Amino acid sequence: MTAITGYDLYEVPPRWLFLRLETSDGLVGWGEPVVEGRAKTVRAAVEELLDNYLLGEDPSRIEDHWQAMYRGGFYRGGPVLMSAIAGVDQALWDIKGKRFDAPVYELLGGRARDRIRVYQWIGGDRPSEVGEAAAEKVEEGFTGLKMNATSELRRVDTPAAVRAAENRLREVREAVGPEIDIGVDFHGRVTKPMVKRLAEALEPYDPMFIEEPVLPEHNDSLPAIAAHTSIPIATGERMFSRWDFKEVFESGSVDVIQPDLSHAGGITEVKKIADIAEAYDVAIAPHCPLGPIALASCIQVDICSPNALIQEQSLDIHYNRGGDVLDYLADPGVFEYEEGYVAAPNGPGLGIELNEEYIEQQAEKTVDWHNPVWRHDDGSVAEW
Repeated sequence: MTAITGYDLYEVPPRWLFLRLETSDGLVGWGEPVVEGRAKTVRAAVEELLDNYLLGEDPSRIEDHWQAMYRGGFYRGGPVLMSAIAGVDQALWDIKGKRFDAPVYELLGGRARDRIRVYQWIGGDRPSEVGEAAAEKVEEGFTGLKMNATSELRRVDTPAAVRAAENRLREVREAVGPEIDIGVDFHGRVTKPMVKRLAEALEPYDPMFIEEPVLPEHNDSLPAIAAHTSIPIATGERMFSRWDFKEVFESGSVDVIQPDLSHAGGITEVKKIADIAEAYDVAIAPHCPLGPIALASCIQVDICSPNALIQEQSLDIHYNRGGDVLDYLADPGVFEYEEGYVAAPNGPGLGIELNEEYIEQQAEKTVDWHNPVWRHDDGSVAEW
């Protein structure tokens, strides 16, 4: 029997954790198990999963391994465990694809499309100079953009704060015209009363969606928000399993779901989430401000999911300091964006080849990324 024999973990810039999983017959699979800002915590969780459940086991039994990792520890769910499972799951699918010399999407039913549209981030954490940046990205061929709506907001903020968000979106819309899609990320920074005001102000500029209008712990308010606006609602980057998504599907309040392939249980779980979403007439646009392994995993699911809408990717995103998506690939051309799309990869497994020498060099650097802690004028902690 072929068995999982060893693994290595590499924490690399800007804020990523890579897993290298090896089998007794020499196959290697890669995964990206990380919570941004909690890489060391997830690293420990990955080590526990591999040491307790998977070393010495047959790598082909992906579903069984997923169930053992999820259910075997009694306590389940949450960002740390599900991100650890996600990275292991990605690596197992990479191995299986290489064993059969086929892309993962071929093992999940085959292509539902030939390419998937991607969008490009503009504007940074505290969005500024977005009009010029938007025009540049459209000139590069992107047809989808995303920007943060605001910096920190008070629970009930001023009319000026609303007008500032409106003016930014108007600036982008005027720069790129009506043929370009613009996603607007509320980033969980916005409270229910401010969502209503902001949605009304932004509606004339036809955003593709408003993302995470409220924190997931307030998803019960989404039906009222959906009734208040015609803008499609997207959410899901901080939801980690199909059970987390049940409420929003059943409420009928969400139009686009955004599970993260490195946070929501990997390829196995997100494909199930996508299939459930299709039954509720909900699109999927996987969250991915991460590295090349996470992006490759997303694309595998996108290609075989009929309801995939668009794919986030982190090239040139404001977080990427000291490393970017293409730097870690032996062949960066696999993520070549043409007319705002990326083609279905043809290579086996996840369809990418990692530059292992470069990864080892980068892993020698000190990586200690944490998101900023923002505060309001009165000193209280603000949502980032």
